[in-house]
Amino acid sequence: MLVRLSIRDIVLIDALDLDFAPGLTTLTGETGAGKSILLDAFVLALGGRGDASLVRAGCEQGQVTAVFDLTPDHPAHLAAREFGLASEDELVLRRVQSADGRTRAFVNDQPATAQALRAIGRELVEIHCQHDERALVDPSAHRALVDAHGGLMAQASDVRARYGAWQAARRALAEEEARIAKARADAYFLRHAHAELSELAPQPGEEETLAERRLFMQRAEKVAADISDALSAFANDGSPARDIAQAARRLERRLTQAPQLLDAPARALTQAVDALGLAEEALERALTETKFDPAELERVEERLFALRGVARKHQVAVADLTKLAEKFADDLAALDASEARLVALAGALAEAKRAFDAAALALSLARQKAAQRLDALVDAELKPLRLEGAHFSTQVTSDPDSAGPEGIDRVEFWVQTNPGSRPGPLTKVASGGELARFMLALKVVLADRGSAPTLVFDEIDTGVGGAVADAIGQRLGRLAKRAQVLAVTHAPQVAARAGQHLRISKGALPKAGKEKRVATSVAVLAEGERREEIARMLSGAAITEEARAAAARLLEGAG
Repeated sequence: MLVRLSIRDIVLIDALDLDFAPGLTTLTGETGAGKSILLDAFVLALGGRGDASLVRAGCEQGQVTAVFDLTPDHPAHLAAREFGLASEDELVLRRVQSADGRTRAFVNDQPATAQALRAIGRELVEIHCQHDERALVDPSAHRALVDAHGGLMAQASDVRARYGAWQAARRALAEEEARIAKARADAYFLRHAHAELSELAPQPGEEETLAERRLFMQRAEKVAADISDALSAFANDGSPARDIAQAARRLERRLTQAPQLLDAPARALTQAVDALGLAEEALERALTETKFDPAELERVEERLFALRGVARKHQVAVADLTKLAEKFADDLAALDASEARLVALAGALAEAKRAFDAAALALSLARQKAAQRLDALVDAELKPLRLEGAHFSTQVTSDPDSAGPEGIDRVEFWVQTNPGSRPGPLTKVASGGELARFMLALKVVLADRGSAPTLVFDEIDTGVGGAVADAIGQRLGRLAKRAQVLAVTHAPQVAARAGQHLRISKGALPKAGKEKRVATSVAVLAEGERREEIARMLSGAAITEEARAAAARLLEGAG
C-alpha cells in the first residue's frame, strides 16, 4: 500500500509530506484548494506524462516521491526486476520534473525510464474518476476480470499453453511442407549431386594429404639430380674417400714407430673415412626416396583437382564435402520419407488442435457461468446506488474461428440504464455519473481479485447526494477492508466513513515577502476537526450548530 507521498515545488504545493494509513482515506476541501494538483503529482510519480507547467513558478524543478510497502511476492517487484531494477519489500518511486519540460525517473534511487515507472505503477495503484474509463474500455481487460472473478486463471493459463502448442505444431508442419516442396523441386539435382559425391567419396583431411604428397613429388624431381651429382663423387677413381682411406692405412702402419706423432692424425682420418661412408649411405637413401612413379603424381593431381572442382561447384570448402554429402543424403531420405513424416506432423497438429478446442470450450463455458454470477452480484449493488432500473450484463461471445491465446471468447461489459432502453457497451451507454457508479459496483464485487493494492476514487460522488452518497460511502468502506482506498470527495456521507481524513486548503505562505505566495497545504484531521469539516461540507462557509449536529450523527452512524 501507499505509505508516504512527498511533493516539492509542484504548482501550488511548496513542500508536502503525507503519511497514509490502511483502509479508507478521504480528501476534502473547497473547490480550487488543490485536490487535483495532489492527484496530478501522484500520477506523475506513477509514470504519468510530465509537463513543465507542473513546476512551481520561479523554481527550476519539482519532485514527487511515493513510497509503497509491499509483500515480497507482489507483482510490482516482478515488474521492477523485468526492467533490471533491484526491489525489496519497499518500493520508492521518484519523479523529477524540470521547468524545461524534461523529466527523470527513479525506482529505489536507481535511474529508470518513464515506461518502467508506468509498468510498476500499474501494479500499485488504480485511479478512477467520472471520466476515467481506462479500466473499463478494453474488452481484454473485461475478460481478465471475469477470469479473476471466476477463479479461472489456472484454466486460462492452460488454454494459453495449449494454444502455443497448437501454433508450434502448425509451424512445424508448414516448415516441413516447405522443406519437402523445395526438395521435390530439387530432386534431380539432389540425386545427381549425391551420386557424384558418393562416387568421389571424399575423406576427412584428404586434401591436405594429397597436397603435401604432390608438393613432395614436385620437389623430388628438382633435387634428385643434385643428389646424384653428390653421390657420383664417391663412385669414380678420383673419389676423396679412397684417397683418405689409403692415407689412413699408411699412417696406421707407421703408428707403432711414432705413436705420439701419428695417433691423433690416424684417428682423425679413420673418423673421416667413417663419416664419408655415412654420407654416401645417406645420399643413396635420399636418391632412393626421390624415385617415384610419374603416374602416381598424375593420379594425385587428378584426385586433388577433382575434389577442388566439386567443392567450387557447390561453393564449399573441400573439408566440408563430407558434410555436404551427408546433407544431400538426409534431404533425399527426407524426401523419400516425406509422406510418413507429413502424416505424423499432421496428426500431431490435429491432436494439438483438438486439445486446444476442448480446453477453450471448457474455459468458455466456465466464463459464461462466472459472468452470470458476476452480473447478479453487480446488479445487487446497483439499486442502492440509485441505478434501480439499470441492469449489468457480461457479453461472452464465442467464436472458434477467432481463437487466440486467451481462448475463443470476446468478453465485454454491457449495461441497460433504464427499463426498455437498448443495452450496449458500458462506456457508450452510461453517462459520466452512471459510469462512475457502475465502476464502483464492479470494484466492490471484484475488489479481492485483479485489483491493485491502492485504489484512488476522484469525486465519483459528484452530482449525487443523500442516500446515493451514503451508499457510495458504504461501498468505499467495504472496499477499504480489502484494499487501501483514497477518495477525493465532496460528499459528507463519504467523508464520515474515513479511517483517515485529510483536509486540503489553500492560503498565503508565511514570510512570503512583498510578493504574496499562495500554497496548497494538507492537514490530517483529528476527531473534532473532522466533525467541523463535515459540518462545513453540509452547510457551506457559515457552519451552523445544526450542521455540527448533523455531522456528529453522520460520524456516529458511520461507526
